[in-house]
Amino acid sequence: MTDRRLIGLDMGLRRVGVAVTAGAIALARETVDRDDALKALHDLCDEIDPEWIVVGLPVSLDGSETDSAAEARRFGLDVARGTGRTVVFWDERFTSVMAARELGAAGTTGSRRKAATDQVAAAIVLQAYLDGTRT
Repeated sequence: MTDRRLIGLDMGLRRVGVAVTAGAIALARETVDRDDALKALHDLCDEIDPEWIVVGLPVSLDGSETDSAAEARRFGLDVARGTGRTVVFWDERFTSVMAARELGAAGTTGSRRKAATDQVAAAIVLQAYLDGTRT
């Protein structure tokens, strides 16, 4: 498998978690305010020149899209327009729960944990995408 430069996003109501690839591994990068996300992503695209951007898509346990999925799709369209990059959507079921568990196990608490949850969730979405599309 060739190493791909990708960006992963976990969109929340107020914050967006951002992850990037390092070879075949997804790494949490940062959490940005939702209002500043398009500018931050444009700058990040200039910096790392990703092939595309993976946006977490909220789906229910049965795989159907939730109400939040429509908002994620709108956000993804804005990201595609704002960065000029292709956006793909990937199932984000349980990513926030998994991120919170990882951070809890690492001893992260309080506001640091809240801010880090989004970027760790983005890394989980991106890693799931990498693992699911590996050929």
